Amino acid sequence: MKKIAIFGNAGGGKSTLAKQLALATDLPLVSLDKLKYQTGGKEIPHDEYLQAHAKLMQQSHWIIDGFGCVPSAWQRFSQADTLVYIDLSLLQHGLWVTKRLFKGLYVNPEGWPDNSPIFKSSLNSYKVLWLCHKKLTPAYRALVAEAGNTKRVFHLTSPAAIKAFLRDCEALRS
Repeated sequence: MKKIAIFGNAGGGKSTLAKQLALATDLPLVSLDKLKYQTGGKEIPHDEYLQAHAKLMQQSHWIIDGFGCVPSAWQRFSQADTLVYIDLSLLQHGLWVTKRLFKGLYVNPEGWPDNSPIFKSSLNSYKVLWLCHKKLTPAYRALVAEAGNTKRVFHLTSPAAIKAFLRDCEALRS
């Protein structure tokens, strides 16, 4: 595993998983929210994001969590040798967005730029949940079904599967 793309719907624990996986593998971690947004949560110009993403794709090793935009996501999935798709129930994603909202009142959420507006960002996550579930989830499921022939694919469908995946990754390191 040299290039790992972690993706899925909002609130699925992508950034938390990515951080733990980076610790277990010693691969450099990039959170797309930190690439796409400045401190305080202001979005950087789209062209700048795409340039930074293109530069990132040239690196030989990475773990990247998040979405960014459709073109950069599919470019990343193409270049990754490992795909980690977090595909929890819509209810679970919603509960974890709520958990992140309340926890974010005290601690900056994992993978978010410093001083991000927790309420505004959480409202956006709630809006994205259904859209992602209806539009991206079927495409993601097709991607992981097809990519299994050419890449390592981990389709994690429960919190228990996420924990087991991390245990397996940590065991590989030992």
